[in-house]
Amino acid sequence: MRQVRWRRISKFLLAAIALALMFAIPMRQARSTCDPSYPTICIAPPPPDLDCADIAYRNFPVLPPDPHNFDGGPNRRPDGVGCELPP
Repeated sequence: MRQVRWRRISKFLLAAIALALMFAIPMRQARSTCDPSYPTICIAPPPPDLDCADIAYRNFPVLPPDPHNFDGGPNRRPDGVGCELPP
């Protein structure tokens, strides 16, 4: 009786560990493709070079070096906010 119970528990534990690993590994890889200049959203580093029209995010924090130039532009100084909507 104990062996049967132990087999069931061990099979359950192995299945749970396998399931956790299946989800954990892709999540870790996905995080590593996010540029650290955009800490609250996941945008891949260039290439390609993206513009605000290419993404769905607005008014998000931007840290230097801002490789996509979401914060600022030809006529604006960087203020730490990317793809700002007009007031």
